Amino acid sequence: MMYPFMTLDDQTEIVHSEMKDDGSVKVYMERPDEKDCFHYATCYLPMYRWEDVFGFSEDDMNRLKAVVESTAHLILRYSKEGGFENASSF
Repeated sequence: MMYPFMTLDDQTEIVHSEMKDDGSVKVYMERPDEKDCFHYATCYLPMYRWEDVFGFSEDDMNRLKAVVESTAHLILRYSKEGGFENASSF
């Protein structure tokens, strides 16, 4: 299951999985693109292992890495609680 987490001002959507038994969480980002349909990237926390990156520029990736690094504590917490909506009681 993937849970919505954040939408950035450039329309990049960030979602995350539930926490796996090994403590890892998959964080997936995608942004619509007219030419390529979507640009996307995957990061695994808490290792910060990036893979399957397509279409994002180096500047885009630096920004995404900064966003993930600054919110990882929230993503990890929400991954244990069924996503933001369950954690925040909305």
